[in-house]
Amino acid sequence: MGVISWIILGLIAGWLAGLFVNKPTTGLFQNLALGVVGAVVGGFIASAVFGTGVTGINIWSIFVSVVGAVVVVWAYGKFGGRS
Repeated sequence: MGVISWIILGLIAGWLAGLFVNKPTTGLFQNLALGVVGAVVGGFIASAVFGTGVTGINIWSIFVSVVGAVVVVWAYGKFGGRS
């Protein structure tokens, strides 16, 4: 999967994660950036657990990326955000 695909998938995941987590301390652009990181994190975790991670822009990859992005956005809001 190319870098552009990772970025697009991460942006989608970050946007969806922002809707799920709904933290007022994180803005749209911050969620999008954290979504890119979350897509990578989710891909590595899914690859380790299920044997397949992010394989392209499809339903499985979006699910994995959104789960990773939700974890990253939540963790940022909990531990790295403003108090």
